[in-house]
Amino acid sequence: MEKEVKRNHLNGPQPVEKKEFTGRSLEDVLSLAEHVLKVTREELDYEIVTEKTRLFGLKNKEIVIRAWPRQVNEINVIEEFLKKLMDHLPFDLTYEIKRREQLIYVIFGGEDRHWLLKDEGALLLAIQHLLNKISSVKVQVDCEFFRRRKEKQLREYAAEIAQKVKETGQEEILDLMNPYERRIVHIAVNQIPGLTTESLGDGFLKKVKIFKVNSPSQKRRFQQE
Repeated sequence: MEKEVKRNHLNGPQPVEKKEFTGRSLEDVLSLAEHVLKVTREELDYEIVTEKTRLFGLKNKEIVIRAWPRQVNEINVIEEFLKKLMDHLPFDLTYEIKRREQLIYVIFGGEDRHWLLKDEGALLLAIQHLLNKISSVKVQVDCEFFRRRKEKQLREYAAEIAQKVKETGQEEILDLMNPYERRIVHIAVNQIPGLTTESLGDGFLKKVKIFKVNSPSQKRRFQQE
């Protein structure tokens, strides 16, 4: 059966503020815009508002431009990546892309969506990891409310282990987790007075240590990866 890929996009690039800059030459005014907007020339878009020479010659030449940081359409970046990815996956999948403020959501569906959820959503989370590598905007992926169920399970698991640590005083080290899973555990445990967490290891997968702390400053020290 020929696989089907359906796409839907909502909310494109957000409007940006254009600022006016004045100088004696285009080079001068572009340099000023780079400095104020804190972007390189390649990351700058501009339009010339006016250019004129005053009565006393070139020394009094004035140019005014409007400039703004160039927007990368992250929706298009993600769409292009997913299009190529779907061409190499032997699955019948659909996806919808939405943008809300500083997050981009990709919601998967389709007849073969169960493959994304096998092995605790390994493929779904791998796709999310790849999308966050290519996008400057944080991307979250989901399928059949996988995230909601996963977060509930992890919070309950973290609370159970945290209670054990609180009662025995002995630290516990959890199995390897991806960044998404670790973040849920860190947040859940650090809401409990007297306990904190620390990630152990290098790379994509790390273990999380849950242990007691002696002071609030020590808690703040370890609750961030």
